[in-house]
Amino acid sequence: MSGAFSNWYLCSCLWWRRLGVMTIKELLQVSRDGALVFFFIWSFNANVFLSANDMKLQLTNARLVVHDADHSMASRELIHRFHAPFFRFDGEIARPDVGLRLLDEGRAMLVLDIPPRFQEALAEGEQIAVQLQVDTTNSPQGLSAAGYAARIVGEFGLEVAAQRLGFAGEAEDGLPVIRSEHRAWYNPNQTEAWFQSVVELLNMITVFAILLSAAAMVREKERGTIEQLLVSPLTPFQIMFPKVAAMTLTILMGTAVSLFAIVQGVFHLPVKGNLALFFSMTALYVFTTSGLGLFISTFTTNQAQVGLMTILVVAPMLLLSGTWTPPEAMPEWVRYLMLLSPLHYFIDISYGILLKGVGLEILWKPALAMVALGGSLFGFGMWRFRRQFR
Repeated sequence: MSGAFSNWYLCSCLWWRRLGVMTIKELLQVSRDGALVFFFIWSFNANVFLSANDMKLQLTNARLVVHDADHSMASRELIHRFHAPFFRFDGEIARPDVGLRLLDEGRAMLVLDIPPRFQEALAEGEQIAVQLQVDTTNSPQGLSAAGYAARIVGEFGLEVAAQRLGFAGEAEDGLPVIRSEHRAWYNPNQTEAWFQSVVELLNMITVFAILLSAAAMVREKERGTIEQLLVSPLTPFQIMFPKVAAMTLTILMGTAVSLFAIVQGVFHLPVKGNLALFFSMTALYVFTTSGLGLFISTFTTNQAQVGLMTILVVAPMLLLSGTWTPPEAMPEWVRYLMLLSPLHYFIDISYGILLKGVGLEILWKPALAMVALGGSLFGFGMWRFRRQFR
């Protein structure tokens, strides 16, 4: 009995030692690939910083030119309300056709045309319209500009009407008024950098979870060492698992540096949740998503093919994750496809932990869905990988 136990113990120690040696070997191979290391450092640091610092979704400094045919106090008051940071006043124009030319040339986003008798018509209680022409080549920015402008003109018209009826100043307190007071949760100042930095970090985790695992296998094919692994006393699991484990550790290190140095250090994101839970979920996501990388490696023969196939796989995952377009804004059949993207669930988990401070008692559903879907992908990748050794 003791002899059987000793044999089992020695075999177990040998099995784990092989696993550890192979993992160290994979980490060394990654560290010696200068181009990959540079791309990795750039993606998790400079790319996250630039994406959060340069990309603006909110309306900012929209270029506005004005054709004022009235030149009255009322027209100047209306123009003054189009102020920073949403609008940037780029001066007046002499004729309306100049504004059309500026819109065509892309030198202005909005042209405000105030007609003659503007102040006189308001004083006499007549209805009068101002014209706003908006360049909606960039439709989100253009629609935002039109919405902001409509609200500014509407509020200006209500104030003029109240003054004409004698309800200006303190008398407004006696009128029945519906007030809309907004309270933003989790991001009270609506700082775009918080959202953008987290989004880009999750995107980079996804890209490298697939890219590194596929590149590790294809590297063996390119260098001719796959044959050495085939004749070695290693099982397919001992060949595959260290690659995934090494890539997971590498991505976790990159995630930690990016989160603490860029997301928190530069953009001051207040992490409200449990960081241990976040890194555990990240490791689980990377480990399961790497199955796609193993699948890619089974029918690619060089690093260039790995890069192209990674783009082909990652692009639908990002588009179907709900990062840039809310699921509610997508067609119904596309919303069903979103359920097949592991990133869709990982985004919910990451936002819940980092921005909302919730735990698994709230996030257990997306976590379970991510594990189930990712486990299926990992199993499929492992199945394809094992077929190479037959």
